[in-house]
Amino acid sequence: MERFEREHAFAPNAPLHFQLLPRTPDVRMDGITLRVAGDTVSVPVPVGPDNSFILPRNEQALREDAAVLANRKTVSMTWRALIRTPGLPPDTRRLGDLRLECRVGTEAGLVSNNSQLFAWLSNALLSADHVCNSPEGNYLFFADRPLFGVRLRAGDRVEDLPFKMLYAGGDQTPEMLRFCDCQVLLDRTYYAPLWDRSWPDDTLVEFDYMTPAESAPAPEVRQ
Repeated sequence: MERFEREHAFAPNAPLHFQLLPRTPDVRMDGITLRVAGDTVSVPVPVGPDNSFILPRNEQALREDAAVLANRKTVSMTWRALIRTPGLPPDTRRLGDLRLECRVGTEAGLVSNNSQLFAWLSNALLSADHVCNSPEGNYLFFADRPLFGVRLRAGDRVEDLPFKMLYAGGDQTPEMLRFCDCQVLLDRTYYAPLWDRSWPDDTLVEFDYMTPAESAPAPEVRQ
């Protein structure tokens, strides 16, 4: 939250939300409740219909190193920063919003691969400055629905993202997927060229979806 305030210029008109996403195929994404819980403090956190929420600023919770707790198993869900400038055209995001999402998400440890296999990596390699400013950065984004393709548009400049920037790079093996929070939503994942400053923050990221919005299924409701 502090990093969002410091670097709000990437998305000056956008608020900071977070969003819950399914991590395993059997999790139900309805009826979720959240709270910020410390030693003596417990603050309910309202969850929206799209499973997005706003974390409250609470000094007592901060002093007590409080955690965000859900009424579900931790391994069944993941959560991400969600920063969206209002008023954008349908089926688009803004690149500056994604740049700030990466910085906030990485700072908060909201990353895809959390296996102990990666524990040897140094904090420097996992820092927001490295992940979000390097072509080797691998911060995954999730679209609203399964994707055919993603296009960047800045004025007269238009480019389609290559296949290697879709579907978690297209190289996830079954062994790797179990350590990635993209395993259920693989067809919604994409990378963005956050490091390429030739694309301004106001660049539109346009999505070509497999399904129209009105017929899109909920993320996952099986039991």
